[in-house]
Amino acid sequence: MLSGKNPLLIALALGLLAGATAWAALRARERSVRDRWQTVNVLCAKVDVAEGTELSAEMIAVKEMPAKFVTASFIQADEDGSTEQHTPVGQRLLVPLKAGDPILVSHFESAREADFATLISPKGRAVTIDVQEKNAVGLWVRPNDHVDVIGSFRDPDTQQLRTMTLLQNVVVLATGRITANTTSIAEEDRRFATVTVLALPEEAEILTLAQELGTLTLLLRNPDDLDSQDKRSVVDQKTLFTGDRAVELQQKRYRTIQIIRGNRGETKVAARGP
Repeated sequence: MLSGKNPLLIALALGLLAGATAWAALRARERSVRDRWQTVNVLCAKVDVAEGTELSAEMIAVKEMPAKFVTASFIQADEDGSTEQHTPVGQRLLVPLKAGDPILVSHFESAREADFATLISPKGRAVTIDVQEKNAVGLWVRPNDHVDVIGSFRDPDTQQLRTMTLLQNVVVLATGRITANTTSIAEEDRRFATVTVLALPEEAEILTLAQELGTLTLLLRNPDDLDSQDKRSVVDQKTLFTGDRAVELQQKRYRTIQIIRGNRGETKVAARGP
């Protein structure tokens, strides 16, 4: 009787073994697939954000992404949004983001802009001048432009106002916080109240004292114009009121400066005088 049941028992045991083996294989495959698609939390844009915007916490969300697609450029975070890396809050975007876009380290100015000190030539000094629109060529001055600096002061003896050229053909390093390396400029940064120029240490001393004593004005010049005046004249009220020097300079201007007529690009270059 028992011998007749043996084949059935063996078959049942083999069936159970085969089922267990298949179940184990399915579980292993499931674990392999799950491991391959394991997710991590990364920071992404919660709303559309325009280029040049300074990120706030309200603009940032946490999103799950497959770990295999997340590189060191992504900013990983906990579920509450806290990060082990530097937070992007308060940093300005170089590119626009759509809601749901991952936030990358390379999206920020700090990742691209060189240290400002590296822009200063050896033996040179960066010195900052306070400016207003009227004495900074209507704020048309840009980094890498060449400018002259003139100063207006009260004569300590006569109290008359005098104006003179202090520096010629100096290079602008920055307008406000904008340098030649700045790749994204927010609208509010296009207006500035300071200009930083490259000068010798001795020239920096002159500019520093001149700012305390009077008013400085920038004169924008063509970067290819390397001429400089060896003899610098001083303009005072007498020079202004007599008008003799104005007539002399008008004739010189006609001889030496290119005249641009209207918007048609027509130019006329007068013969240069001696």
